[in-house]
Amino acid sequence: MLVNDGLAMIADTRTNAGVDNISSYKKLHVTEVPGERIISICTAGNLSVTQTALAMVAEGIKMPGHDDIETLENTPSLFRAAQLVGYALNQVRKEIAPSLEADSLRVSASMLLGGQIRGGKMGLYLIYAQGNFIQCSADTPYMQIGELKYGKPILDRALRPDTPMAEAVKLGLISFDSTIRSNVAVGAPFDMVVIKRDSVHGEQRRIEVDDPYFKDLGRRWSEALANAHRAMPAPPWLEDNSGRPQISVVG
Repeated sequence: MLVNDGLAMIADTRTNAGVDNISSYKKLHVTEVPGERIISICTAGNLSVTQTALAMVAEGIKMPGHDDIETLENTPSLFRAAQLVGYALNQVRKEIAPSLEADSLRVSASMLLGGQIRGGKMGLYLIYAQGNFIQCSADTPYMQIGELKYGKPILDRALRPDTPMAEAVKLGLISFDSTIRSNVAVGAPFDMVVIKRDSVHGEQRRIEVDDPYFKDLGRRWSEALANAHRAMPAPPWLEDNSGRPQISVVG
């Protein structure tokens, strides 16, 4: 979520290769050079693809047409960092896709890259497996990868560029709460980083499954939804003159 106050990125840790093979792996990776840059990456999709791509970037990459080895610690701009990660992701996908596909394994993968390098603008990019990417804009101040459909409506309705950071984080966690209630492939603990604009520093936090705030937030959200739908008027074509819903019995 990229708002006027800064950037917040949240990732779950659950991975699965079927309902009987569920484990946890970190999907939020933060590279920080204090006072100079902070770059955060969220991953989704095939774990071997994303981990190998991140390992390539950590070791350093020579981009086509360049002799210098680039990493997230020395790349000159956030845009260049997105190019670097996109190149690595595409290379890994092309190298290992044939063997994975031969075993009928999914090779799809994507990443979110966000942060700020001192002197440059804060940004957020969605990087596809093919290496291309798009940039977050004020029209839609958030990006998602992985499981989208359950939590997306909350962000669509409530998140705006001028949303305060604390409110944005709250919306992000409500979005995750809605997702985990409908999809067992997503689950706590969650990793989160919050980066205030122009601070070039991130506050990281892990939210465990029994986190008091997250549990209370989920309970309050459920109660609020229940109260809201009860307060809505019933469909007028299903009410009689008394205002009570009409019930038809077919036997």
